[in-house]
Amino acid sequence: MSTQQPSAAATRITREQLAARIAADIPEGSYVNLGIGAPTLVANFLPDDLEIILHTENGLLGMGPAPEPERIDPDLINAGKQPVTALPGAAYFHHADSFGMMRGGHLDVCVLGAFQVSERGDLANWSTGAPGAIPAVGGAMDLAIGAKNVYVMTDLLTKSGESKLVQDCTYPLTGVGCVTRVYTDHAIFDVTPEGFAVREAFGDNTVQSLSELTGLRLRDSAAASGEGN
Repeated sequence: MSTQQPSAAATRITREQLAARIAADIPEGSYVNLGIGAPTLVANFLPDDLEIILHTENGLLGMGPAPEPERIDPDLINAGKQPVTALPGAAYFHHADSFGMMRGGHLDVCVLGAFQVSERGDLANWSTGAPGAIPAVGGAMDLAIGAKNVYVMTDLLTKSGESKLVQDCTYPLTGVGCVTRVYTDHAIFDVTPEGFAVREAFGDNTVQSLSELTGLRLRDSAAASGEGN
C-alpha cells in the first residue's frame, strides 16, 4: 500500500466538481441510488432536461435535490437522514419493497463511498475493522451486488497518504468484484479484467504519476480499449 504524498504538480478537484462529473456519466432513464455521504451531492448536479430517477433505500423513488433551508420537510429524508425533496410523480413505499428493488437488479447505477477498492473490483466501505470501529453496513451490501453498475466516489488517498485503490482489500469486504468504476479527486478509473485503467486524469495527473501515488500498475483506458472517450 503506497504512502506517498501527492506531488506539487498533482491536481485535485473538489467534491462538488467530482459529483458533477459523476452526474454527467449517468444515462437518461436510469434508476439510481446515491449512498450516504458525498455521493448524495450527485443529486444536485443531475441535468434538469434528463429523466434520471433517484431511489433511496428508506422508501422513496423520485427523490430530488436537497431543499433550500426554508423548505425543509422533517418527514422527507434520505437513508442518511438528510432532508431531500420529492419530484412530481415520486412514490413512497415500504422499506422491504425498497430492498426488493435493490436486491432484484432493478437499479441501473448506485454511487457509493469506499475505504478501499481492489484492482479486481472488490469493495470495502462499511468498516475499517479497527477495534472499537462503529460498523455501518446499511444497504451497501445489497446495493453492491444488486445494482447493474457500481460507481465509487472517494478521495484517491487517505489523510495519511495511503492509496484507497489497492491490490487486495485489507478491510472487511462489502462486495466481491462488484465495482464498475471509481471516481476520485485525482482521476477516474475503470475496473477491468487486467486491473485499474485510467479513464480520465484531472489537471496535471498522468497514468505514470497516478501509478506512483497508488503503487499499482495502471493502464490508459482509451489505449486499452482502442477507443477515445
